[in-house]
Amino acid sequence: MSQVRSDKPFTLAGRTYQSRLLVGTGKYKDLEETRLAIEASGAEIVTVAVRRTNIGQNPGEPNLLDVIPPDRYTILPNTAGCYDAAEAVRTCRLARELLDGHKLVKLEVLADQKTLFPNVIETLKAAEVLVKDGFDVMVYTSDDPIIARQLAELGCIAVMPLAGLIGTGLGICNPYNLQIILEEASVPVLVDAGVGTASDATIAMELGCEAVLMNSAIAHAQNPVLMAEAMKHAIVAGRMAYLAGRMPKKLYASASSPLEGMIR
Repeated sequence: MSQVRSDKPFTLAGRTYQSRLLVGTGKYKDLEETRLAIEASGAEIVTVAVRRTNIGQNPGEPNLLDVIPPDRYTILPNTAGCYDAAEAVRTCRLARELLDGHKLVKLEVLADQKTLFPNVIETLKAAEVLVKDGFDVMVYTSDDPIIARQLAELGCIAVMPLAGLIGTGLGICNPYNLQIILEEASVPVLVDAGVGTASDATIAMELGCEAVLMNSAIAHAQNPVLMAEAMKHAIVAGRMAYLAGRMPKKLYASASSPLEGMIR
């Protein structure tokens, strides 16, 4: 008989969260839509691109923190738009200064603008510096299990492999690599990038991921607020299905009703 899976809290940097959906703040038509979608998602962790969003570095301009207040949400500054380790480290240090010593960050170092694929060499360099500098680093990475393991060994608190290229909505393109990462994981594994609709989020959770981070799938939907709510339910359903354990797949049919005691 297969082992029954027991649930465990979703914990990052010593804090426990009820929602396993993390959402971004870019690509919405305005701050009001951003606010409404994030509320509908039920997310407690909201990621912010420090290089592209005003969180206080531009006085007098609309401040994102006015609609996602840090006393209600955990703000997760990210290094989107950085293409080398030094730039990413600078961005994290700026975020820490703007957010009064905030240590939780999402590290991403990109290889090129066409694919937005992670540059794993620069990512490893940046991760090592940031961990030594006292940051709690969640890290966007490729679906390479070896790189994921090395990032965890460096001290990152979560690894976030892509399931598909950023913003493509292609869904879970690499379930087998993700399964290997999950089997070896010593830290939480979150799918980051590639999700396009609710079923993609459910699949990621059914694989055993601790959580899913998304932005485009919600912001680019025809009705972002409704999609945000759909994603909230998809994450919950996927987690429950993972814990329940799916039936085995079979090549041939198997009767749903018992054959014993049939009237002949």
